Parts: sequence; C-alpha cells; structure tokens
Amino acid sequence: MDTSNTMVDAPSLSLSQSLVKRIFDFILALLGLLCVWWLIAIAFMAACLDTRSNGFFVQQRVGKGGRAFKVVKIKTMRPDTMTTTTVTRSGDPRITPLGRFFRKTKIDELPQLWNVLLGQMSFVGPRPDVPGYADTLVGVEQAVLSIRPGITGPATLKYRNEEEILASQPEPERYNREVIYPDKVQVNLQYIRDWTFWGDIRYILQTVFG
Repeated sequence: MDTSNTMVDAPSLSLSQSLVKRIFDFILALLGLLCVWWLIAIAFMAACLDTRSNGFFVQQRVGKGGRAFKVVKIKTMRPDTMTTTTVTRSGDPRITPLGRFFRKTKIDELPQLWNVLLGQMSFVGPRPDVPGYADTLVGVEQAVLSIRPGITGPATLKYRNEEEILASQPEPERYNREVIYPDKVQVNLQYIRDWTFWGDIRYILQTVFG
C-alpha cells in the first residue's frame, strides 16, 4: 500500500454535517437510555448470573482520530483465558445460550448508548475495531477514523451474518483480516462520501426492523 498517499482526496464530513450528526446522536442516545435503562439493568443482572462474572463486557477499541476508548456491551461469552482471538464465529462454544439470545435481539448492544452519549461513538458509522485493525490504516483509508465509530452502519448491515461466514472458513482470522476487513473499509469510505442525515435514519431503521 502506498504510504505516501495524502488525505487530499479522502472523504470527510463538513463541520455542519458533523454538528448535525452529533446533535442527533446526543438527543437519540439520551432518549434511548431513558427508555431502555431498565432493560439494560435486567440484561446486566442476567448476564452476571449466566457468565458468573461482571455482566458488562468492556473492551478497548479504536475511535475517532485513532483515540482509544472503552466500549461497553452486555457480556455474552463465558470468560476464557485460553482463547486470544478477537474473531467470533457462529457456534462459538464461548457464547452462552442466553448470550445467543442477546446477540440475536441486539440487546447486548444497548449499553453502547452510553458511549454515544459521551461522544465516543455514533449511532451510524464504522464499527469500532480492536487495536491492530483501524489503527494500522494508511493513506486515504485513514479517513475511516475521521468520524466516530457506530453501533450500526452499511458495513455492519452488509456483514450481519459475519459469524456464519467466518464459521465456514478454515482460517477465519486470516479471512477476516484479508477479505472482510478491507471490504468493510471501502464500504465505510463510501458511506462518508455519500453521507446524509436521512441516510443515517435509513440505516438505523434497517438495523431495528431489517
């Protein structure tokens, strides 16, 4: 990859677009937390019993500008000190039966409303990656880090069955790094180029009702 690439032709949101996006995120995240705090509390307590550990899954991710932050989700896996991979496949034995329900219904994603409220995430954008992915981008592809990572987005929707895809691969971690992740980067760059407020609304609706 040509590391001499500049950001001149890289897609980006204007100041007014970024402001509209942030105001929308803040208002919707605040309303969302007021409406579903009780569900998050119940899911947290259930996950504590189910995994016999802290019901919140907290992990360092790479955010806007390459800055690290702690993403918060409902825990869906049993603690496993023997496994080091960050790739999750369908049928992963670490996922509990209750965890599968939380994943299928997206209840495990609800605590990220707090990340959105704090300005660490957006409702729509690239998924926040663990170190070793987004923070290694160079050239124009670094534009992915010019916006806040999202709970959902076009790449998330395109690969909504990602766990099943990886389960069919003999080397899932390599396939994720060499095939899926590069494609996600291109999808997210196109999202930034084509960004509209109503486009974000459409992605949220597709996530909730799709």
